[in-house]
Amino acid sequence: MNVQQSIIIPAKKEQVWRVISDIRHAHQHISAIKSLVIIEQPKEGLKGLKWQETRSMFGKDATETMWITESQTNVFYKTKAQNHGCDYYSEMKIVEGKDQCELIMGFTGVPQSLFAKIMAKLMSRFMTEQLKKTMQEDLKDIKSAVLAIHNLNTE
Repeated sequence: MNVQQSIIIPAKKEQVWRVISDIRHAHQHISAIKSLVIIEQPKEGLKGLKWQETRSMFGKDATETMWITESQTNVFYKTKAQNHGCDYYSEMKIVEGKDQCELIMGFTGVPQSLFAKIMAKLMSRFMTEQLKKTMQEDLKDIKSAVLAIHNLNTE
């Protein structure tokens, strides 16, 4: 399953990056995240950062352990998680334009176990639509945080 969503944010890439790379405080910016605990903090940069977040998914609390596998400051970071027989990959990417940025969120789920492969086939359409909604809500929350933190008036 591959899903990608994006949002336009009237801000500089550094302003967007400041919010999306502040994983420690993501629960303060993204309403679906109920709690977040840092497990491993790299000496510098984001690569190797590992955390556990609990968020509301499909009406239930779900806790995932995630880590950053790759990062380029002010451009993107990629994460990985493993759960329920699947490997999950996500990416947050900033594309700078004139007086605005496009923030692109991508997600890929790769089933590893036989059970996960069967469930992926059965639930793919439902999961994709729900995931799109969740990603759009996260992106809206991030946009609101960027605008509020940097006192950017969009009117």
